[in-house]
Amino acid sequence: MTDEKLHIPVLPHEVQDWLQPCSGGQYIDGTLGLGGHSELILRQSSSDGRVFGFEWDSQAALLAQERLAEFGERLQFIPASYADMLAQCRARGLEQANGILLDLGVSSLQFDTPERGFSFMTDAPLDMRMNTCLPTTAAELINNLSQDELADVLYNYGEEWQARRIARFIVEARLVQPVETTRQLAEIVRQAVPGKYQPKKIHPATKVFQALRIAVNRELDNLARVLADAPVLLRPGARLCIITFHSLEDRMVKQALLNNPGLRVLTKKPVLPGETELRSNPRARSAKLRVAEKI
Repeated sequence: MTDEKLHIPVLPHEVQDWLQPCSGGQYIDGTLGLGGHSELILRQSSSDGRVFGFEWDSQAALLAQERLAEFGERLQFIPASYADMLAQCRARGLEQANGILLDLGVSSLQFDTPERGFSFMTDAPLDMRMNTCLPTTAAELINNLSQDELADVLYNYGEEWQARRIARFIVEARLVQPVETTRQLAEIVRQAVPGKYQPKKIHPATKVFQALRIAVNRELDNLARVLADAPVLLRPGARLCIITFHSLEDRMVKQALLNNPGLRVLTKKPVLPGETELRSNPRARSAKLRVAEKI
């Protein structure tokens, strides 16, 4: 995959329209990734707008900083999870921002770097850590959780209806040899799910891989923290824009925005990518953007 492909941000025009970056504004990109959205924000807020960019994936962070080097000190890079947004911003003197963006999707870089273990399209170690300093890999979960614990992870984080059967197949397989690679796991799942229950449009292991990734990176715990803290950092009239990619995240975001008395929801229904974007960037197909404004 080319650098150009790697650097395509999701819903770029929609984010700009809703976030409304302006000169002199201070913005938080809670998921810097490869810098695609931050680049657009910095250009639209020229010449003195600033972005505080969070990224805990060191590989992505290096590429993003190279990409955004031309903006100099207008980019304040923060090597931390967005879950620590409130403390990290306050430590840098930022009390109120003109807008906050969260793009909760896994980056193309992570999916397309085989050794990271996020995809079953190539055979690789079952890692799935977005930050390699995290203590637990997907392989460790697969091989150490009890059958019931494993089933709960697959059901709660992957909404996988065959969770108990898949967990049983995994436990039986690991008695023979440890489950350590992406293809090993994908094949176990394929064998576990009866043909009549296998999805038509996605690989039968898709939800299992999602569930493990969420568990390894504590994604829902981190999201709950930032949903509580991010509104505190908004100026009155500033906007919080959040892009989700699966129903668990989207439900959490929707409810958090609706239930926060300090926010006014601006998107009654989520904003979806158009046909033109889907043709050029098929990975945007699951993206949903929700926006709220600080009262």
